[in-house]
Amino acid sequence: MFKYFVPNEYLPSVYDLNLEDLTKRNIKGIITDLDNTLVEWDRPEATPELLDWMYFVKQQGFLVTIVSNNNKERVSTFSEPTGIKFIHSAKKPMGKAFRKACKNMGLKKSEVVVMGDQVLTDVVGGNRAGFYTVLVVPVGKGDGFFTKLNRKVERRVLNKLKRKGLIQWEE
Repeated sequence: MFKYFVPNEYLPSVYDLNLEDLTKRNIKGIITDLDNTLVEWDRPEATPELLDWMYFVKQQGFLVTIVSNNNKERVSTFSEPTGIKFIHSAKKPMGKAFRKACKNMGLKKSEVVVMGDQVLTDVVGGNRAGFYTVLVVPVGKGDGFFTKLNRKVERRVLNKLKRKGLIQWEE
């Protein structure tokens, strides 16, 4: 059961994703969360640094899809100016949106990574759906109401995983 809570990688930010390593592993697509993964949950648009990163990722040949539990207005307001495809109201950790994003990119699960800032939604959902998962440190300190609840549960889960030796990183 605990295997679903353990990401394949843990990184300080999306900018630390090793694109060269992903290419060597035949990864061609990135499914990413939006809020507190790419930008703070209450920031309506991409930062200049993030726009540069997204451009670079695309130039390296990767397809990117945002999969978010947030509503259509929030996700489309962010995604449309960047040209990144998206799925809103994803109901993560359910796997349907992850599989749909993969299919929309025309890729196999083995060619896609799932990246996000929450264990209970992004990592559990990605792992249950059979993807390689990357957990990143949240970019913002604040969270919406439901995410705050998730983070409390997440801290307990992560502490238990550390005690069992299933994760080795430090917060």
